[in-house]
Amino acid sequence: MSLNRHPQNPLLKPLNDSEWESYAAFNGTIVKKEEEYVLLYRAMGEEKLYKNRKLRLSVIGKASSTDGINFVQRIPFIQPENEWEQYGCEDPRATKIDNTYYIFYTALANYPPNHLGIRAAVAISNDLKTIQERHLVTPFNAKAMTLFPEKINGLYTVLLTVNPDEPPSSIAYAQFEKIETLWDTSFWEQWYENLKDYTLNLRRVNSDQVEIGAPPIKTSDGWLLVYSYIKHYLSDTLKKEFRIEALILDEKDPSKVIARMEKPLLVPETEYEKNGQVADIVFPEGALIEDETLKVYYGGADTNCSLATAHWPTLRKSFETNSPTSLKCEKFVNNPLLEPILSHLWESAGVCNSAAIKLDGKTFLIYRGFTKNNVSSLGLAVSEDGLFIDERLPEPIFPIRTDNEKPVRNGLGGGVEDPRITQIEDTLYMCYTAFNGEFWRLSFSSISISDFLSRRWDKWAFPKIISPPDTMDKDGVLFPEKINGKYVFFHRIEPNVVISSIDDLTFANNTFLKDEGIILPRNGYWDGVKIGINGPPIKTDKGWLVFYHGVSRIDGHYRIGALLLDLVDVTKIIGRTLYPILEPETKFEKEGVVNNVVFSNGHVVNGDEATIYYGGADKVICGAKISLNKLIDYCVRSENKKYLI
Repeated sequence: MSLNRHPQNPLLKPLNDSEWESYAAFNGTIVKKEEEYVLLYRAMGEEKLYKNRKLRLSVIGKASSTDGINFVQRIPFIQPENEWEQYGCEDPRATKIDNTYYIFYTALANYPPNHLGIRAAVAISNDLKTIQERHLVTPFNAKAMTLFPEKINGLYTVLLTVNPDEPPSSIAYAQFEKIETLWDTSFWEQWYENLKDYTLNLRRVNSDQVEIGAPPIKTSDGWLLVYSYIKHYLSDTLKKEFRIEALILDEKDPSKVIARMEKPLLVPETEYEKNGQVADIVFPEGALIEDETLKVYYGGADTNCSLATAHWPTLRKSFETNSPTSLKCEKFVNNPLLEPILSHLWESAGVCNSAAIKLDGKTFLIYRGFTKNNVSSLGLAVSEDGLFIDERLPEPIFPIRTDNEKPVRNGLGGGVEDPRITQIEDTLYMCYTAFNGEFWRLSFSSISISDFLSRRWDKWAFPKIISPPDTMDKDGVLFPEKINGKYVFFHRIEPNVVISSIDDLTFANNTFLKDEGIILPRNGYWDGVKIGINGPPIKTDKGWLVFYHGVSRIDGHYRIGALLLDLVDVTKIIGRTLYPILEPETKFEKEGVVNNVVFSNGHVVNGDEATIYYGGADKVICGAKISLNKLIDYCVRSENKKYLI
């Protein structure tokens, strides 16, 4: 880990003879006040009858120290007074600005606590000795709010976790001219309506959770934010993993992440972090930099307060300025591009998984459409600019043609699925899945560009099955040029991507693809169950860039990432994205024929930009863009990286 635990940990433990903090004293935020260190923390006493309910009441305690290690004079500082905090005050975060201390905390209005009564509040103090006033801040579910210690572009700026008790939550920022706006309900109601405009996407995988940790610290590089990252937060099968992590936000733009550590600063390892009120938790709420030392005050097992430190200049070198988080695809605002058409029976139930090719300045999408009986054929849509659909043919351009595609029994489904198109000279070669309702195999056809543009669909070559007999095989794609004198294919024999080569594309004498190499899923990653190639590999100076999909063992979601392969030996992986670049987030990606799926079969490259066309929840077709140079650069630098993920 990057932080070193202090040998006197835990610095604060529950006091048996103190009624208000006999059960827990944790999640402390630190304030340096001249020569005094003030630690504000969450305290819990023994269970007792309170407002006719039996509970452990949370209050905010205060302790003082001359060295930031040995704390004394522990007293209750913020206790419930108002109806909106009547069942507890939790998890303080304190910031000094304009010679005033603003102490944000979580206010509980109901019991048992739920999203209707868990909100952010603020207490205001001139001297950290008395509280002059306090206010409920958010009219909606929120916690973990913190204030930047300086105005940004002349505006007060806060970070907060929104909807933490109605996941998925959001990390967001807000800015305003007057400090009184903090408790202006009308401001927050309008802000909440436009929450997406203020959201920071800090999750690497959308089954994880992020919560604001310590108040931001200004450094020469920008705002250092030490925060909580919780792996597998939304998983029903895997245990949650609490970590302390860090990133740097742009000094003038709090929505912009400019650097990030891709490994945790701290994970639960010691007895006081693993055993307590809630096991296996480290949670940061306070941090400061003194004499080039970063000091992080954190809660252990929701029971005690501890301290961990690092030499800041050395730790700063571990931050990546081009982190995986910055490599997320930018989704089209006009998504979805294509939806089912009820009056077209062949595509009335869903459209998805589109191949893409750019010809004569137009983008052609060859997509899978299927009936309510799940029988698939291929349709065509055309875009002049790659962003909006200008034409969509009413009939399939590639219907069922062979016995391998005909449903063997009514109600089973079947047909022509998931095309991938590769252009070599003046011919378009198409791999697709031939499915008879029980068994899928990889099939292959082709058409000349002139016939395709002239829409002579009868000119498609009669399909040939190219995958081995008695083997389930799909997700096939052809490289756009020969490698070492041979044509190379990727295809998926579950759960792996299989690499095969062949001398010619006629597949004479019933020739089938033979395994020559494999790319494996990665256990514990977002692609741990199975993987499959998306569109044709993209040749670059650094290697073959390949988009691929993976299925997570955490939640079963389909996501998209990238591989960079050696130009000559395509079995050699140069780099691989540690985290997905595209994942199900919107309603039409999360809800459909198959929920929580993004699945691409094709892309179009324009200079540094790749436009990825993908299916959402096996029902609609969408688009997204990403910078190739940034992606390739990250893949090159990711070689041999071993992170605890």
